[in-house]
Amino acid sequence: MTECDEYDLLCIGSGPAGQHAAIQAAKLGKRTAVVERRRTVGGVCVDTGTIPSKTFREAVLSFMSLSSHSDRYADAHPHSRPTIEQLLRRVHAVMRREAEVVHDQLWRNDIELIRGHARFRDAHTLVVVSEEEQRIVRAANILLAVGTEPAPPPGGQVDGTIVTSDGLLDLKRVPRTMVVVGGGVIGVEYASMFAALEIDVTVIDKRQHLLEFLDGEIVDELIHQMRCRDVTFRLGEAVERLDVAAGPPRQAVIHLESGKQIVSDLALFSAGRIGATAGLNLEAAGLTADSRGQLKVDEQLRTQVPHIFAAGDVIGFPSLASTSAEQGRSAACHAFGAAASRRTDHFPFGIYTIPEISMVGAQERELTEQKIPYETGTARYKEIARGQILGDDSGLLKLLFHRENKRLLGIHAIGTGATELIHIGQAVLGLGGGLDYLLDTVFNYPTLAECYKVAALNAFNKLSQEPGRVTPSGQ
Repeated sequence: MTECDEYDLLCIGSGPAGQHAAIQAAKLGKRTAVVERRRTVGGVCVDTGTIPSKTFREAVLSFMSLSSHSDRYADAHPHSRPTIEQLLRRVHAVMRREAEVVHDQLWRNDIELIRGHARFRDAHTLVVVSEEEQRIVRAANILLAVGTEPAPPPGGQVDGTIVTSDGLLDLKRVPRTMVVVGGGVIGVEYASMFAALEIDVTVIDKRQHLLEFLDGEIVDELIHQMRCRDVTFRLGEAVERLDVAAGPPRQAVIHLESGKQIVSDLALFSAGRIGATAGLNLEAAGLTADSRGQLKVDEQLRTQVPHIFAAGDVIGFPSLASTSAEQGRSAACHAFGAAASRRTDHFPFGIYTIPEISMVGAQERELTEQKIPYETGTARYKEIARGQILGDDSGLLKLLFHRENKRLLGIHAIGTGATELIHIGQAVLGLGGGLDYLLDTVFNYPTLAECYKVAALNAFNKLSQEPGRVTPSGQ
């Protein structure tokens, strides 16, 4: 065991929260280290989560594009389903590149990377164990950015036929049939991707409504488009257990509490994630995680032990890579008394289904509950030249405006580029803009950004005319 090393900040985990906290502390002139137990730096985000899943989605979209072209052009390649090797080739390349980027950023900022599993000895001291060595490290401040891991399926059986989202990158072949247990973000994202590969997909969830934090009209449109790809939704159904039929071929057997059984080539169990805190020996530091392995923090991201901070997915909602990075920076600033950026309620959500969904700001139901008068403005991609060019006639953008002061309150989108399109509305929302700005602004033609003008005109038509106001043209 080596001599104890001392740091100003020790970050446990190299995902977005840990990475950006470490860089922020280094910029403040603090001696900083990052502990990472995974095979690569970047945490779940790079290893099994955001980067691989979104790259897998792009591989699926490329296949869909080729299939579409083969239908249009006689000399195109014949329609065929891609192999798992073809789908994952780009995934692994992007993962390697992103890990290199993270590693380079840590190196350029003189941040020490310590490989191994960290475990508290006391509130300031941890033991880090790797295959090569065991080190003792001490820090004045500690950030827990350990992320999450998939909740295990009933019985804990994960064998390649029953998998969690972490195991999808290890598939040996593309299944013919697939059951997704859990209709949360991850489950619905993967369900839509595999359905786009013309695989028979069934989604099971004990809730009657999926993705309830999103706008209902947007979710309805997503479900409609997924049903058009023959996805079966079994809502209000709870899973009793999962078994594997030996075969050949081996297949998953999903037993529902209602007595039904579903047999499938692959079962993806995606019923939530839990904080990866089990092996940290939190009790030695005076900390306690909740039943989901998550940690509670205050506005400065401090745990109940003031010099120990937590950020990212391990503290729960919103569990987004973008917000985790900001939380990491903020925690480092608070640790050393530096000015921290103001935390905002207007952070965007991106759901990378096919088609993708994004939102920022208020929803109709919460405005109704709060008795805030509002009006909607909607633009559909089929009305937009760029939508026709892209071949997407089902996307839509919906804006919510205050009926009295005309300020923009919420933005909701589904369709090609929705996660990019949302940022125009986010800027208008954050700067306090509204209907007048969008009515008077000129957008490039042809672009999806034109949706904002069309949606604003649609809302204008619904609102009472102001005395002396000139009606905009093009409505």
